[in-house]
Amino acid sequence: MTSFLELKHIDKNYRALKALSSISLEAEGGKIVVLIGINGAGKTTLMRIIAGLEEPSSGNILFDKQSMNSGELRKIATMVFQRTAMFDRSVYDNVAFGLQVRGTNEKEIAEKVPIVLRLVGLTNFEKRKARKTSGGEQQRIALARAFLLSPRILLLDEPTANLDPNSAVIIERAITSRKKEDEIIIIATHNLAQAKRLGDEIIHIHDGKIVEHSSPDEFFNNPQSEITKKFINGELEY
Repeated sequence: MTSFLELKHIDKNYRALKALSSISLEAEGGKIVVLIGINGAGKTTLMRIIAGLEEPSSGNILFDKQSMNSGELRKIATMVFQRTAMFDRSVYDNVAFGLQVRGTNEKEIAEKVPIVLRLVGLTNFEKRKARKTSGGEQQRIALARAFLLSPRILLLDEPTANLDPNSAVIIERAITSRKKEDEIIIIATHNLAQAKRLGDEIIHIHDGKIVEHSSPDEFFNNPQSEITKKFINGELEY
């Protein structure tokens, strides 16, 4: 069954600052949705709301036609941040942590951890100290940890920012390999080339508003928004 996410008129205010304004969008499983925009456009705030880590000031979120509050979203959504945190333990323990918290039996965890590590190019890394690995490897460990949880909504905030090219390629391949109908993947980036490579749909957010939502072909070859045209041409002022 194809998963379906719907946001209706999401606003987010931080006192006098309006971070998001009437955000409405739809996303379905089996596709990668890319949120693109300059730094400070509202991408991460929107992702945190979808992940249930922040409350919207107003608006509704529905998953498979059911209205969801933040607590319910946290049960089905997992977010991987740009700056990931590693426990001072082995790679295995870092990846297994989420399932251990859920009470999954150790035999099942031991069977699954090598599978997700292989997916992110870290075969036989189980016994290494996570904090002793490189930045790119730590980001891949965090991605493996998210994969292991099998979330219905997977949110990735700038998943390859400041990483070495090898890690970036591995992460992009791992993400695309996860495309399946019961999982929605949403990526936030300001990297146009990455959006073109990975996106099935591209949503351009600027100043807390959606200014363009289209296929990659339409986005890059026939954008409707003047702001999007400037963004693609590198003419937007940061």
